Amino acid sequence: MKIPIITLVLLAMITVSCTQHDVVPPLHDESLDKQLMELLESNSDGVGATHYILPSNDDFSKIPQDPNNPLTRAKVELGKLLFHDPVLAINSKFEMYRKSYSCATCHHHQAGFQSGRIQGISEGGSGFGIRGENRVKDDICPEDSLDIQPIRSPATLNSAYQAVMLWNGQFGATGPNAGTQNLWTPGTPLETNFLGYQGIETQAIAGLTVHRMGIAEELLEITDYKEMFDAAFPDLPIQERYTNITAGLAMAAYERTILANEAPFQYYLKGNNTALSDIQKKGAILFFGKANCAQCHNGPALNSMAFYGYGMKDLKGEGVYGNNPDLNTIKGRGGFTGSEQDENKFKVPQLYNMKTSGFLGHGSSFTKVEDVVRYKNTGIKENELVPDEHLAEAFAPLGLSEAEIIQLTAFLENGLYDTNLSRYEPDYVPSGLCFPNNDEASRMDLGCILP
Repeated sequence: MKIPIITLVLLAMITVSCTQHDVVPPLHDESLDKQLMELLESNSDGVGATHYILPSNDDFSKIPQDPNNPLTRAKVELGKLLFHDPVLAINSKFEMYRKSYSCATCHHHQAGFQSGRIQGISEGGSGFGIRGENRVKDDICPEDSLDIQPIRSPATLNSAYQAVMLWNGQFGATGPNAGTQNLWTPGTPLETNFLGYQGIETQAIAGLTVHRMGIAEELLEITDYKEMFDAAFPDLPIQERYTNITAGLAMAAYERTILANEAPFQYYLKGNNTALSDIQKKGAILFFGKANCAQCHNGPALNSMAFYGYGMKDLKGEGVYGNNPDLNTIKGRGGFTGSEQDENKFKVPQLYNMKTSGFLGHGSSFTKVEDVVRYKNTGIKENELVPDEHLAEAFAPLGLSEAEIIQLTAFLENGLYDTNLSRYEPDYVPSGLCFPNNDEASRMDLGCILP
């Protein structure tokens, strides 16, 4: 009896399939997991993967917080709305810009809670684009009236792990700033440190005045807001309940819950070995090993409260407004402490969601994560104005190969990228205004339909 050709073919395929079954390589190299776990343990003084896990944004018991401003659901919800609502922009220099910007103008989720352009612009800015990249100076606004910063807008993301705020760490009464009361100049934003709060709270309170914002009677006429302040601060006397201080405390509470806990690396740390690709795992192994990134970037946010000089350029160039570089600002920590040994040293930033910010470094001198990796790999300063003696000892050639540069970049760009930061943006703001910006060009960009 002849066996049909089709049957022979099928038998051959089955035989080959069965023969090859035992030699098919695994989808993931388990040896990489072993290497990475050992490095995580050695870089965390024996704690291991759990040392790097960011808590859930609603698990208040695990989120670092100021004991003088304990997290509550009511406070966080109020802060979330205030952070995004242009109704707070009541002290603008020009009436036409009143209620046209918010905190989220320069710290929005589309750009990893940073500005999507080289320099943040609140009052006097126009337009938004998709992630803030199209915001420009309004033609009719005098440049000296713009509300801008002389340095890159720091990320609000994962800021719960910062004891002090800004690149020079000037805001905050505790941690690195303990004992610096003589530097808290009366009549300046630094005076806010005397309230005794940690950095996030201090910056949020001071920022309202700095950025021409505040709480007005008309805000309390919005029923939702008055009731939310009452719920957030029920133990405060009425005369102390609706102020810049309480508004700042609420926004700080919200900011502490903005955590990139849905990034692939976070899932990996919780036991999902397939959350990272092999190239990202190799990059993580470099990060915690050969490249020695974890010497400075450690803990859940991959940051620290240390200040180092890496010779990066200051904020200047096309798209930058104002009298830049500001001599006090470019001194970094030294601009706050007045100490020469602190000059040109800036706070170690967190590393999540860098690829959508558009600009990196305190002076926005890099536009891609890979460029920063290559810069640190060469160990050659780009800012000739920074004396060599102000450079960090760790700023030296890393000896990474081309393949290793790509691997490290893959981990930093995608392994640390939380794709769902929109969950931290409200669906509406009680004022009914377009947010995060409410100028005419922004309303068109954002598709806002206002009554």
